[in-house]
Amino acid sequence: MTNANSNSEVYIVDGLRTPFLKARGIGVFSAADLAVAACKPLLLRQNFTADAIDEIVTGCTMASPNEANISRIIALRLGCGNQVPAYTVQRNCGSGLQAIDNAVEDIRSGRNHLVLAGGTEAMSHAPLLYRKDMVQWFASIAMAKGWLNKLWQQVKLSPKLLMPVIALKEGLTDPIVGLDMGQTAEKLAYRFHISRQMMDAFALRSHERLIKAQEKNHLPEVTTIFDTKGKYYTQDDGVRRDTTLAKLATLKPTFDKKFGAVTAGNSSQVTDGAAFLILASASAVKKYHLPVKAKIVASEWAALDPSVMGLGPVLASTKLLQRLNLNREDIDYWEINEAFAAQVLACLQAWQSESFCQEYLGLNRAFGAIDEDRLNIHGGAICMGHPIGASGARLVLGLISILEQQQAKRGIASLCIGGGQGGAMLLERVTSEQIGQ
Repeated sequence: MTNANSNSEVYIVDGLRTPFLKARGIGVFSAADLAVAACKPLLLRQNFTADAIDEIVTGCTMASPNEANISRIIALRLGCGNQVPAYTVQRNCGSGLQAIDNAVEDIRSGRNHLVLAGGTEAMSHAPLLYRKDMVQWFASIAMAKGWLNKLWQQVKLSPKLLMPVIALKEGLTDPIVGLDMGQTAEKLAYRFHISRQMMDAFALRSHERLIKAQEKNHLPEVTTIFDTKGKYYTQDDGVRRDTTLAKLATLKPTFDKKFGAVTAGNSSQVTDGAAFLILASASAVKKYHLPVKAKIVASEWAALDPSVMGLGPVLASTKLLQRLNLNREDIDYWEINEAFAAQVLACLQAWQSESFCQEYLGLNRAFGAIDEDRLNIHGGAICMGHPIGASGARLVLGLISILEQQQAKRGIASLCIGGGQGGAMLLERVTSEQIGQ
């Protein structure tokens, strides 16, 4: 289908994600494995074949060297055929949301009508790299003439050259301000007077909410996956069922060891996972008689100082609501990625600060408080984990389930993005009957 759409609305037809698996050494699944594990059962239950998809868009930040343009690899492994194009996007933590946003715009333009979009990440597969001086040592041997010169270069090898560069640590450090993501959370905690006790209480609540959601089967978007040895994984395994405030209080600060309050317990986990959704135009919904879960109303991106990147959801979500002439009260449920407890708590306090809202949001008064009983009600990245390329899609997918279960109308999925950005997407729950099928 290539004709311009008669209806520019974009609908979410269906979606699935893998369980998010906490990194414990190198995981058994590559990023492409995870994506295929999520998408294969998703496609098998549709009223169309895989080759009916117009395009696949995947968010991923650290695909393995043998997964270049991982989206195309996923498309071919899913059996979409040689004729279905695919491309990969990278916006750090917002990559999965960016993939959905790209797909939405392509459907609205009329270029596509049926798109598979989402994100995947195998953070446990992040490589160890040679240092620059080690690479130079290899180059010196390669350029040396004669065996005697090569031998002379070899004896220059020293143990310090063998110290690897941890790619994951490098990737989670901002090169402009020289801070890793945890240090930016510490800055927010200091700025908004967020105590260690507040962070730990938020983290505990996140675990408790995910445990409750798992026990009540409120996560229908999670599909069971199997590894090559027959072991299966049914749910997010980073949740700690024995967590208490007392146990969280014993953990030492991770990013500012002397004065800090951000710990491994009140931060998101290093995790592997994938999440994908099927997006469709109204004509595709009618052609294939597809069910509809929600409508993507609009999205917004914002930027700010990288040293306080955690406030990105505040800027993006507020801009989104202003553009649509909506208020805080118009949103029934919120999903804000829990990169750090301090970061989410800082967002909530920034919205309640009149001075912040005047200076950074252009409001004449405070935005107001978000009801925390309507925020991340199934838990978040602190207990689920934060596979960077997949988290944006996971937020959207989880929000759909919440809107369905609560019979609510609107929700916003938002997240902060390393490098000083924020993204937000507004969803409305609709059904096939409401679009005239």
